[in-house]
Amino acid sequence: MATLSQPHPSVALSPYFVKQLRKFTATSLVVLFTSLIAFVYLLPFGNMMTVALRDQESLAGGPDSPILPMKQMFYDYNDGQRTQRLEVFEVPIDGEVRQLAALTKRRTSVVFIDPNNPDAEPIAWEGNWRALKPAYEFYARWENFPEAWQMINFPLLFRNTFVIAFVGMIGTLLSSISVAYAFARFPIPGKNWLFIVLIGTIILPGQVTLIPTYAFFSSIGWTGTWLPLIVPHFFANAYNVFLLRQFFLTLPRELDEAAMIDGAGPFRILTHIIIPQSWAAIITVGLFHFVWAWNDYFGPLIYLLGQPELQPISVGVQLFNFRYAPRPELVQATSLMAMLLPIFLFILAQRFFMRGVVITGVEK
Repeated sequence: MATLSQPHPSVALSPYFVKQLRKFTATSLVVLFTSLIAFVYLLPFGNMMTVALRDQESLAGGPDSPILPMKQMFYDYNDGQRTQRLEVFEVPIDGEVRQLAALTKRRTSVVFIDPNNPDAEPIAWEGNWRALKPAYEFYARWENFPEAWQMINFPLLFRNTFVIAFVGMIGTLLSSISVAYAFARFPIPGKNWLFIVLIGTIILPGQVTLIPTYAFFSSIGWTGTWLPLIVPHFFANAYNVFLLRQFFLTLPRELDEAAMIDGAGPFRILTHIIIPQSWAAIITVGLFHFVWAWNDYFGPLIYLLGQPELQPISVGVQLFNFRYAPRPELVQATSLMAMLLPIFLFILAQRFFMRGVVITGVEK
C-alpha cells in the first residue's frame, strides 16, 4: 500500500515569502479595483471624445456602426473610360480575410479587385455580398471643433464665465478666510453654537431660498446683470468656512503668540502667518468655487434670461444643444471645449488640491 510522503523541508514556504505574497496580492487587488473605478468614471468622457470626432454619416449608421471614429473605405477605380467609387469589403478567401473593392455585384457572386494592386486580374467570389462586412479605417474628424467654435460665440461665453467665476472666487476667498480665521482664533462668545448654525445651513436646500432670493434681487433691479451671481459670494460659504477653519486649527498657536510679542496685530498675523502656511487649503477652496461657478447652470439661467450677451458657457452650450440636437458630434465638441479650462486648472493645481483635501478632510 502506497503511503504519502511528507514534503521536504526545503520546499516549505518561508514566512517572509508568504508575507510578500500577501502584500503583493492585496496591492494587486487595490490597483485592479481602482483601475476599474477609474475606467467606469472616465467612460462617459471617452464616449464624448469618440462622438465628437465622428461625422454624421457614421453616427447615422445604426447599431452596426463602429464605436471609434471610423469611416467606411471606398476605392476610386479608373478602368480607362470612367472613374467608379467602389465599396471595400472584408472578404474571406482561402482562410484569409482581405480588403477588396467590389467591382461587380450580383446576387450570388461578386467580382473584386485588389486596391493595393488594381492592375492584377479581378477576383471572382461566390456568395452573397450583403453578408460581407464593410471595411473601415480610422478617421478622426477634427473639423468638428472649429466648426462648433464658429457656430457658437465661444470667446464671449468664455469671457462671461471667467469673469463670473474669477470675481466670485475672489469674494469667496476673502470672506471665507476672514470668517474661518475668526472661528479658529478669536474667543467669540457662543462661537461653537454660531459655528453649528453656520454648518447647519449646508443642509438647507437651495430651492427653499430660491423664490425669496429672486424676489429680493428683482426688487433692487439686479436681475439681468451679473450681480446676483457674484455679490452673494462676498458673504462667505459654510462649506468653505468649514474647510478653512479645520485647516487653520492645525496651525500651532505658538506662531501667533510669537508674532504678537513682536507687535503684530490680528490682521498682520493673518496675512503673514496664517495665509502663507495655508495655500493648500486656500487653493482647494478657490478651485472648488471656480469649477462650481464654471458649471453653474440654473443661477445664470434665471437671472440672465433674455441677456445672451451676458450668459456664461453653461447656458450657451445648453442652448446650442437645444438648437443643434440632430448634430451630436457638434454638441459633444462644444461640451469638450467648455471643459478645457477647469481640467487645465485642476492639472495645474493638483498637488495643492490633493494636499488640501487630505489635510482638511482626513486629519480633522
